[in-house]
Amino acid sequence: MTPPLLDATASEADQSRIAGALARRGLHTGDRLALSLPGSITYLSVVLGALRTGIVPAPLDPRLTAYERERILADIVPALLIEDQAELESLTAGPPVELAPFPLARPMHMTSGTTGRPKGVWSGILSPLHAAALVAEERELWGFTESDVNLVVSPIYHSAPLRFAMGTLLAGGSVAVMDHFDAEEFVASVDGLRPTTMFCVPAHLQRLFAWLDENGHDFDPSCFRLVTHAGAPCPDPIRLRAHKVFGVDVVWEFYGSTEGQFTACPAPEWQAHRGTLGQARPGRVVSADEQGLLWCEVPAHARFEYWNDPVKTAGAWEGSAFTVGDLGRVEDGYVYLNSRREDLIISGGVNVYPAEVEAALADATGLTDVAVFARPDEKWGQKVCAAYVGDVALDELRALAEERLAPPKRPKEYLRLEALPRTATGKVRRTDLG
Repeated sequence: MTPPLLDATASEADQSRIAGALARRGLHTGDRLALSLPGSITYLSVVLGALRTGIVPAPLDPRLTAYERERILADIVPALLIEDQAELESLTAGPPVELAPFPLARPMHMTSGTTGRPKGVWSGILSPLHAAALVAEERELWGFTESDVNLVVSPIYHSAPLRFAMGTLLAGGSVAVMDHFDAEEFVASVDGLRPTTMFCVPAHLQRLFAWLDENGHDFDPSCFRLVTHAGAPCPDPIRLRAHKVFGVDVVWEFYGSTEGQFTACPAPEWQAHRGTLGQARPGRVVSADEQGLLWCEVPAHARFEYWNDPVKTAGAWEGSAFTVGDLGRVEDGYVYLNSRREDLIISGGVNVYPAEVEAALADATGLTDVAVFARPDEKWGQKVCAAYVGDVALDELRALAEERLAPPKRPKEYLRLEALPRTATGKVRRTDLG
């Protein structure tokens, strides 16, 4: 089934009424609007209508358990939580109000870390100058225009697909949102909508190519001028097939995080410099320190802090440069990733932090020690696994994971050990477990 198409004019009218509805419900500049439901074209207009009046959407994964969601909501204290599609749609019936020309903030996406507690990435309220610069930067890099049709195939509550969709509408283009990725529906959408741009993760490409092969099917992707992938390492066979299917002049990879974007790499540059993540995005400088930690210097409009966590914020910044803990190198201006931070698992493009999973399992009866680690997975790139020590029932561990963790975070394998491998200072050697 082909998803409906939202054009910029219709979205602009909805955004104005949505902003009016939010104002009527008492929301003001700087308030958080939590959204916990699947993506849709209305979802996209709500995000933009809120942002263009200074209300900050906090997109949440609707698969979060009550345990996960309640901890986040207690931290960000939203003025309004919407978790029902009918309530979301009702916002389009508000009185029209004037909108700022550009979003006055970035959505507050949640990220986690070594502490295992999800934290909001908070840009603050942007000045008109910085708001305009943020939109112009995206438009200049990706070339968004009024003729673009962006097909959203990733969950729109994630930062990258939401950013591409917003950039398209703000440039006057159109957007269609798939409610989930299905290879057959994707092909039908390409045939019916003739999209020009798409963001995806490598797992989507892998599933698409597998479906095409299994069904002896072919399709015409010549409508695309831009296909970007990020979120996880892309296996070379998948990458090279994407270059062949969509066109080497169409495919780009970029490297970054919820906090900010480091690089952008058109396929010809990757082919000339195998293994690179590309050069720093325009307006940024990427460098590696003596320990190999990658740092990204950003303009003022791209700065952020971690909501309610000044210590974590201070640890991420040195002057105008931030790091997310990845290790790499820069050679002749090209960035290479040596390893992701040890505390990060990427499963199907979703970031999973071992500390968060370990904290969810820690009070299981009889558990004395637990460590979460990654193992390779053909479908998802990596899968979450847990090694544990103690006289604890495996069923209890699985039940706690199901109660407290969204599906991507739940361990797929459990390994019982007499003791966890640790360094002399007591740190778990996760690489010995994988």
